[in-house]
Amino acid sequence: MASPITSDGVIKVFNDMKVCKSLMPEKVTHRKAVLFCLCEDKKNIILGEGNEILLGDMGQTVHDPYTTFVKMLPDKNCRYALYDTIYKTKESKKEDLVFIFWAPESAPLMSKMIYASAKNAIKKKLTGIKHELQANCYEEVKDCCTLAEKLEGSAFIPLEDKPL
Repeated sequence: MASPITSDGVIKVFNDMKVCKSLMPEKVTHRKAVLFCLCEDKKNIILGEGNEILLGDMGQTVHDPYTTFVKMLPDKNCRYALYDTIYKTKESKKEDLVFIFWAPESAPLMSKMIYASAKNAIKKKLTGIKHELQANCYEEVKDCCTLAEKLEGSAFIPLEDKPL
């Protein structure tokens, strides 16, 4: 079986998320998180319907977007995700997109194999990703502190404006 192809829609969503970061985020509706999945025939990687968190004037008001994002992860299916995180280091405030490969232990073996084989292909299309995380259970993504530890450890001060 050939690796799935990253659809143009996935690349557009990624580019929109990158561009939105350079605008005034408090004034613009933007995607905070998205989940990508394989289409039914397993040939394309697509944005799953309803699998995004929108923030801003015209988007949803989500009190805790990271918790909402974790709740979107399926119990028994793999996904690729982008999460737009805000954090501070000792030097400055930063905002980066985090690529997350979600492969829960309860997912079917074939699904894990297909998603794993296509991971590098999707990452090549999403140029500029600085952080990557692979998670196999909710414990590995349970809260912002866990995400910060996985990404940079002690280099993070607060994540999502919450102290660690």
